[in-house]
Amino acid sequence: MISKEIFEPNRPGSKDVAWCPGCGNFGIRNILIEAFSELNLKPTEVVIISGIGQAAKMPHYINVNGYHTLHGRAIPIATAVKAANPSLTVIAEGGDGDMYAEGGNHLLHAIRRNPDITVLIHNNQIYGLTKGQASPTTPIGMKTPTQPWGVFEEPLNPIALAIALGASFVARTFVGYFKESVEIIKQAIKHKGLAIVDIFQPCVSFNKLNTYSWYKEHTYWMKDHDPYDRIEAFKRAIETDPLPLGIFYINEKPTFEEQVPAYRRNKRPLWMRDPKIELVKKFFESKR
Repeated sequence: MISKEIFEPNRPGSKDVAWCPGCGNFGIRNILIEAFSELNLKPTEVVIISGIGQAAKMPHYINVNGYHTLHGRAIPIATAVKAANPSLTVIAEGGDGDMYAEGGNHLLHAIRRNPDITVLIHNNQIYGLTKGQASPTTPIGMKTPTQPWGVFEEPLNPIALAIALGASFVARTFVGYFKESVEIIKQAIKHKGLAIVDIFQPCVSFNKLNTYSWYKEHTYWMKDHDPYDRIEAFKRAIETDPLPLGIFYINEKPTFEEQVPAYRRNKRPLWMRDPKIELVKKFFESKR
C-alpha cells in the first residue's frame, strides 16, 4: 500500500488551511488520501480538477496534480484531461453549489457522455464560501442571508436526477462514516465510466441544521440493495427521511474516451502524439 504521507503537501505555506475548524472538508480530504493509498495510486497518477468554493480548494491540500478552474467548470476540464491522458485517475471535485447550480448543465451532459472520471460533490446544503446563501440542496424553510423568510424552492434531488438520466455509477455517503466512505470512493474510482458520489458534509459555520449529529440521525445504510436494478434504485433515491446511503445505481456502458474518433484507430494518448501543424494550417487556409 502506498504511504499516505506522500499525499501531504510540502510546499511553503501548505499548512495554512482556509477551512473552518470542524469543517467536513477535512474529513473528505482524509477519506480521499486513504482511498488513494489503498488503491496504490501515486501522486503523479492522480489529478484533481475543481471549480470555486470551499470544497474546490481541495487541490491545494493534497499532493497530486491539480487544476483550479472556473466556477462550475470542473467537469468539462476533467473530461478533457482524461481524453488527453486516459492513464490518469481523474477526479472532478466541488460543492453542491459549484456542481449542481453553476455546474449543473455540465453535470447533465457528462452523464450523457460518460467520461471515465469520478465526480465528488461536497454536499453541505449551503453556500459556505460566500457566507451561507441557499444552495440547490438547501431544505425548505431554512433561513439564510438571502432568504431571510425561509427557503421555499424545492431542493434538487441529485441522486434521483442522475439515475433518471441513466448515469453510470451513482452513490451517496456521509463524511462521518470514514471506512464506508473510503470504500465507496475506491469503488467509484475503479468504476469504468462516470462515477457520481454525493457526500454529505457539515458546514459548521453557516448551516446549523444539517450538523454531524443530524446526518447520523437522518441517514441509514442500504442493505440487500441491487444497484443494477434501476427501478429499485430510483425508489431509494426519492426517500426523504431517513436518507439512504450507499451505492444506488451501476449502469455499465461505453465511455467517452472509447468512442471519440481520435481513439478509434489509434490508442496512443493524445498528449503523446506529435501535432501535424501543416494539416492544421491547411484546414484554416481552407476556411478563409
